Amino acid sequence: MTGMIDRSHAVETVKVWRLIRLRNRYRPDGRVQHLVNVSGGKDSTATCLLAIEHGRPFRAVFADTGNEHEITYEYVARLSERTGGPEIEIVRADFSRRLAKHREYILAEWPKQGIPDAVIAEAAALHQPTGNPFLDLCIAKGRFLSRMAQFCTDELKTLPITLQVVFPMLRSGPVLQWLGIRAAESRNRARYPRWNRHDSGSMLWRPIFQWSVEDVWAIHRRHGLRPNPLYALGMGRVGCMPCINCAKAELRNIADRFPDHIERIARWEAFVSAANKRGISTFFAALKDPMDTERPGTYAGIRTVVEWSRTSRGGRQYEMFFDSQDGGGCMSDLALCERADS
Repeated sequence: MTGMIDRSHAVETVKVWRLIRLRNRYRPDGRVQHLVNVSGGKDSTATCLLAIEHGRPFRAVFADTGNEHEITYEYVARLSERTGGPEIEIVRADFSRRLAKHREYILAEWPKQGIPDAVIAEAAALHQPTGNPFLDLCIAKGRFLSRMAQFCTDELKTLPITLQVVFPMLRSGPVLQWLGIRAAESRNRARYPRWNRHDSGSMLWRPIFQWSVEDVWAIHRRHGLRPNPLYALGMGRVGCMPCINCAKAELRNIADRFPDHIERIARWEAFVSAANKRGISTFFAALKDPMDTERPGTYAGIRTVVEWSRTSRGGRQYEMFFDSQDGGGCMSDLALCERADS
């Protein structure tokens, strides 16, 4: 299988590069610049290893959301020394201006809406950059994400990479982004093209699109590289810890192995709740607490949901919510989040 993969990639690589040069004749030069998006998961790591095997210079970038596990940070930081590839560049979103603008709005408009002065003062005080992109984004938005408002990928990953890395690269010539997306991950991702033009002006290429999970592990073994240790600890995916798309069993596993991360989310819930006029915001925004009989309709905080995740039966609304979760990450076309159970 490996030989067939190598030959097919060589042929496809030539075709893609020729097309990029044709479409970018107006660029200062025809040199194609290569950029690999790295998440710390197995598929993006396999893509990075494949780029190393091709032997052409490339850059690699990791978008730090502020909601990653420390094991992933360590894995990404040491990927270069373990593979001989380039240093992984790290980008982070900055919401300082947005927080300041929203703070001005709170001070100017909330008094007109009859909101108590104490609530206004507390919310305004919390609209200061914390240094954590995920938390700052949620404070600025006044809410956490949801399946219907999944703004994390664009705000925390796509835009920082595009603005801080891709746009500057495009000034020097065409850019080809290597993406670790496989068709086997999901039906949605199976519908992606092998390559396409991105809104940024770069070209996107999915070189491992037809690979099986065994092909992914094979290239890890070929380079003597162990995968992210989170897999061995029972995590089905690598990305946000936790992700709003996690499954019930995954949340239970996170809580059992990494309780500090659950407590961190609980603290964030308190911050974001105090920073919005409703006075409530929970990580799993669609879940209401069926056990709170004194306050019907109260949204369930992360600790409540974790306790439920340890039961075989529970609130019906919880079951319906988590039954729709497949444990996958977001459907970013830039492979910035990753499913890992395929």
